[in-house]
Amino acid sequence: MLRPRKKDAAVQQSDPDITPITPDAPIAADTHGGRAKCLQRLVRLDLPVPSTVALSFDAVHAIAGGEMPDMAGLLAPFGQSPLLCVRPSSEDPDWGGPGAVLNIGMNDAHYVELCDRIGKPAAAALYRRFVQAYAVHVARLDADAFDDACTDDPAESLGAILHVYEEETEEPFPQDPAVQLAEVLRSMARAWEGTTARLLRQAKGAPADAGLGLVVQEMALGLGQGECGSGVIQLVDSQTGARQITGRYLSQSQGREALTGGADALYLERDPRGPSLEELAPEAFADLERYTALMREKLREEMQAEFTIENGKVYLLDGVRVARTARAAVAIAVKLAEDGIISRQEALMRVEPRALNELLHRQVDPEAPRDVLGRGVAASPGAATGRIVFTAAAAQACAARDEACILVRRETSPEDIRGMHAAVAVLTERGGMTSHAAVIGRGMGLPCVVGASEIRFQTRKKQLRAPDGRVFREGDVITVDGTHGDVLAGRAPLLEPARDTSFQTLMGWADAVRDIAVRANADTPADAEVARKFRAQGIGLCRTEHMFFETDRLTAMREMIFADTSEDRAAALEILLPMQRGDFTDLFRIMQGQPVCIRLFDPPLHEFLPTDRAGHRELAESLDIPVSEVTRRVEALGEYNPMLGMRGVRLGVTVPEIYEMQARAIFEATIEASREGDPVVPEIMIPLVSARREVALVKARIDAVAAAVRSETGTDFAFRLGVMVETPRAALRAADIAPQVSFLSFGTNDLTQMTYGLSRDDAGRFMSDYVQQGVYPEDPFHTLDTEGVGELLTIGAERGRSACPELVLSICGEHGGNPESIAFCRAAGFDYVSCSPFRVPVARLAAAQLAVADKIS
Repeated sequence: MLRPRKKDAAVQQSDPDITPITPDAPIAADTHGGRAKCLQRLVRLDLPVPSTVALSFDAVHAIAGGEMPDMAGLLAPFGQSPLLCVRPSSEDPDWGGPGAVLNIGMNDAHYVELCDRIGKPAAAALYRRFVQAYAVHVARLDADAFDDACTDDPAESLGAILHVYEEETEEPFPQDPAVQLAEVLRSMARAWEGTTARLLRQAKGAPADAGLGLVVQEMALGLGQGECGSGVIQLVDSQTGARQITGRYLSQSQGREALTGGADALYLERDPRGPSLEELAPEAFADLERYTALMREKLREEMQAEFTIENGKVYLLDGVRVARTARAAVAIAVKLAEDGIISRQEALMRVEPRALNELLHRQVDPEAPRDVLGRGVAASPGAATGRIVFTAAAAQACAARDEACILVRRETSPEDIRGMHAAVAVLTERGGMTSHAAVIGRGMGLPCVVGASEIRFQTRKKQLRAPDGRVFREGDVITVDGTHGDVLAGRAPLLEPARDTSFQTLMGWADAVRDIAVRANADTPADAEVARKFRAQGIGLCRTEHMFFETDRLTAMREMIFADTSEDRAAALEILLPMQRGDFTDLFRIMQGQPVCIRLFDPPLHEFLPTDRAGHRELAESLDIPVSEVTRRVEALGEYNPMLGMRGVRLGVTVPEIYEMQARAIFEATIEASREGDPVVPEIMIPLVSARREVALVKARIDAVAAAVRSETGTDFAFRLGVMVETPRAALRAADIAPQVSFLSFGTNDLTQMTYGLSRDDAGRFMSDYVQQGVYPEDPFHTLDTEGVGELLTIGAERGRSACPELVLSICGEHGGNPESIAFCRAAGFDYVSCSPFRVPVARLAAAQLAVADKIS
């Protein structure tokens, strides 16, 4: 019979590395592991935990090196002839560890004794289980060696199994419990320190030298007379976090067999689907429910308890934090706070900001099998299934037929915007975290995998060739998992997003404590609607160039590009003026008086011109000029390095009609939107500035347009002018620029590109090698380089504010949604960050956690 746990250990170890688990034993998670510490907490709650001894990381490390402890002393706390189990106890349960070994101490003599006490079938089952586990995990025999010896009758097959063991090892099965325990401890210690195990846990985020503790625990048998068995119980659903008793129980079983017990496993509470433990053993069920509720209250966490019932009495063998999805993590944290078990601040700290992506987008079911064709950069989270298409036109055609499609391109360009809007996901061969597809995909909430170079993109043949040789043609179905960077064959099961009441509650708590504003990068009314839904505090970046690629606007843009005089350019832009005015009016109305920062036209003009002969001919027809003239003008606008050529403010200076038209559209939209709602104060941002004189020239023209609109309409309005700091020189000369503007917004995508001399579209080809070899700690387009690019931000902020103390500072690159970048911006005194709409909740929570952490420290 299992001896009850004694409140005062009969034998007290003097060695702190090998100590019985008592309420005041010197045990900590960072020295003995999380399992040992949790068991001590259960002991302190006076819960029915079998006698247990904990071995520290140092003790297990010594065992791996051949230095064995005093086995007699280790066995002493368990009395005469105990049956024991050994379980791993790593610092973090997610790091794994060797499997548990049960029934240590079982031998021929103990078998005879147990036959009298619990019956021959149960005793034989215990002995057989231990022999097989010892053979596989300690003697390292092939599990298949015992197949022929095993039968449904444990007593009948026990002798055959012992015989197989003796034949395979050429020695009898060890009968001394001390020898058995020593060999189990040595095997588990060495398995932890092996190369394969070390690489596996490092892949899970564990340090290379992570330690392993072991717990040696007296067995609660789970087999025998009366109601006996084992199971697991928790009080919440791991997928949703909903309050419900979850788990299974299996009669005449040990360990976690209930989870794989199939039809024989019972539900815990009464359930119309089948028999339950509550009906079978109501007193044991009531005890379990009470124990688990006490664990939740006192340990301040939702816990899963592993239990054994022996002749109707419940024993708790282990307690671990309930595994949970991101949705469940939010629901659990909020409920614990609402029940007064933890504070709201602690609830905020318990949710990983990046995990919110799983709530905002569809995800591939983590339990489903994954047929992976290839991998790339997880550029925009979420998952979607659709038919392969290779052009934007094909994507639009699919959308017209109401068919889901995946847009597949070598790399996307602004001309692909319409196709991206029509597609459910994007896959590209090239690119990195700040490539066109990645940035636009995140802004649209569109799942995106870029840089999938291991897949062969045969765009002329309209097919993809996977590394394993499989070919997928246009129209075939694939799934893009932008959360993990996988491309999957066929239709993968998807889980719907879950922005439920718990999510909204947590976000409300976050907004109450954070001390830095969060805006959204939004280019369209749809983007702005998403930004409002996620409670962005305005638009921090509206990229106006995306408004010019619609068919009716593209023709006018091309006419303007081909115009020879300022008057002709202005005439072509007159066609675009009402369209731009309508764009801005919609944005202002949706944002309801919140700030909207509009970046003036940025890309080089060649992006709006066709690149092939057919396109040249079509453009020549629409403009009624010879094809040769079109070709000549296209070639003349070509640049060796267009990202460093005539774009941004350089266009505003040399082709001022574009900025004048946009300024007029903004001001007229301001007047119109202000008539119907809250007053609008637009923010106009000049891109790619590097000199004070550039700002002065553009500012003079914008002020002139503002004066003209005021005079024409008889209506006054206010606006703010600012600069997008994307060049190192703009950061260094911020003191010169600041007196002319109201704000500086750092565009960290281009600033990183120019600081490093890296193409953000091409760096993905070698960036993983650079990170793996330690050249860069992280991809600087993914995580803000606080040492290099960050120093430019600090210099720009300090110099700008030294000239203008009221200067508003922000970042609007994709780093704005990165928790580490937000920490940097708070420390540097920035007023707000701006990021893609679907990253706004991530930024809000990250900012709140930083504020809470500051208060705690």
